[in-house]
Amino acid sequence: MRPSKRAADELRAVTLERSVSKHAEGSCLVKFGDTHVLCTASVEERVPPWLRGQNRGWVTAEYGMLPRATGDRMRREASAGKQSGRTQEIQRLIGRSLRAVVDLEALGEVQISVDCDVIQADGGTRTASITGAWVALRDCIEWMRARDMVSKEVLKDHIAAISCGIYAGTPVLDLDYAEDSTAETDANFVMTGSGGIVEIQGTAEGAPFSEEEFSQLLGLAKAGITRLVDLQKMAIL
Repeated sequence: MRPSKRAADELRAVTLERSVSKHAEGSCLVKFGDTHVLCTASVEERVPPWLRGQNRGWVTAEYGMLPRATGDRMRREASAGKQSGRTQEIQRLIGRSLRAVVDLEALGEVQISVDCDVIQADGGTRTASITGAWVALRDCIEWMRARDMVSKEVLKDHIAAISCGIYAGTPVLDLDYAEDSTAETDANFVMTGSGGIVEIQGTAEGAPFSEEEFSQLLGLAKAGITRLVDLQKMAIL
């Protein structure tokens, strides 16, 4: 039995609330159970130096956790003078995931910066961030379209992410912290709305997992991401 009493293939309660920031061109407050992330997307009329003059845009991401997002207060990374390796890894993952479904030439020579700030953490912060970031990015692009800053289709597909793992010998979907901290195997899957795989991160914490177990996790992830994409579609109606 899972600590949350959920079925093995059951997501936590997921909500995607749009337009929660007054100033950002696109924003979404995403909740995966007790994991809450504020995602904002901002248009910047510049691109990285290596992209200048190529008539292509860029999408990048930053990620962070508020000091009391967890049970004990964490020191702000800014006060430590540098980002942790974990933070850098996650924000690069978010940026890669979003760029996988963006036509950068159609975007034009601008940069969209997506900020994902974890307000409350209970496992799956990176997967919640990617799922909510897509909604914020989409609304940002629509803000640009309303001002004739883009005319072509910029977004090629949906993108969402979910965690899976083997907990107490059973493959399960969408791990919360109680499961993630003791799982024998945990993995994060990033996929498009059409079923394309963008990235898989999987680790055995104890005994190696088998190909059959991996197939079971992939099956759970596909079903979970289908549901998340449906929620994205409902959110932007």
